[in-house]
Amino acid sequence: MSSIVERYLAVWNEPDPVARKQAVTELWTEDGVEYVEGKQFRGHDGLVERVAEAHERFVASDGYRITHDGSTTPSEDVVVLTVRLTRPDGGTDWAARVFLLLDADGRIREDYHLTVQPLPPS
Repeated sequence: MSSIVERYLAVWNEPDPVARKQAVTELWTEDGVEYVEGKQFRGHDGLVERVAEAHERFVASDGYRITHDGSTTPSEDVVVLTVRLTRPDGGTDWAARVFLLLDADGRIREDYHLTVQPLPPS
């Protein structure tokens, strides 16, 4: 299961759009969906756009890294972890509990983000 977590974190930090798109298609099923803050992003096209937007906004522009707290709760078809926006100084400005529901091949069918630490006001 650690492989899925490592690959999941890497896709959000990936600077190359071509590599990022490839990673999305390898991680999520073709009809995969992500739910975050009342929005949903469906299919590879929607997920590629979502990951690219998050990367540009947080990683490329603001210097964050997408990390996790080091603990995961894996089962056969569910992985639970806490994802963080980590500043260059190591502090955390946002965190969400993430639930990844996997298919039989270990690809993400559903991805739920439940914010546990909102972004500070800008």
